[in-house]
Amino acid sequence: MFQYSIHIKYILSLLLIVAMAFSSCKKDPSQAAIDEADILDYVEANELEGQFTPSGLYYIIYEPGGVVHPTVTSTITVDYHGYLLNGETFDQDTDVTFSLVNLISGWQEGLQLIGAGGEIKLIIPSGLAYGSGSRQGIPANSVLVFDLTLVTFTE
Repeated sequence: MFQYSIHIKYILSLLLIVAMAFSSCKKDPSQAAIDEADILDYVEANELEGQFTPSGLYYIIYEPGGVVHPTVTSTITVDYHGYLLNGETFDQDTDVTFSLVNLISGWQEGLQLIGAGGEIKLIIPSGLAYGSGSRQGIPANSVLVFDLTLVTFTE
């Protein structure tokens, strides 16, 4: 009888492990997938024509600017307007200078696509922005939209 109860406990333990494994397969979509769907909805609703980079950044180059492009170590001067997908502005400025390496990954990647005088729209998934953290005026896991003009840059 004792040996029989050990086998039942063993079988029940295996069934519990299998059930847990199957339940973990039904996870919610990743934040990256949610962001991509939100970006695609925004692009369609606003009839935008751009493209994705492998990282998930969506961009539209309106004016390519100069032939030489900044690198991640460049110091950039930009005009920008930042807003959420619902159109709510969270920040904007003109003729402001930053070290590109100190900015969010979406800017680091996107601004290297244009030269001085270039104009670009970046639609940045949360993973290339502030992720699950929030900032003043920016809720956690927000996709961000930026209209940028790269005024100039230096190495």
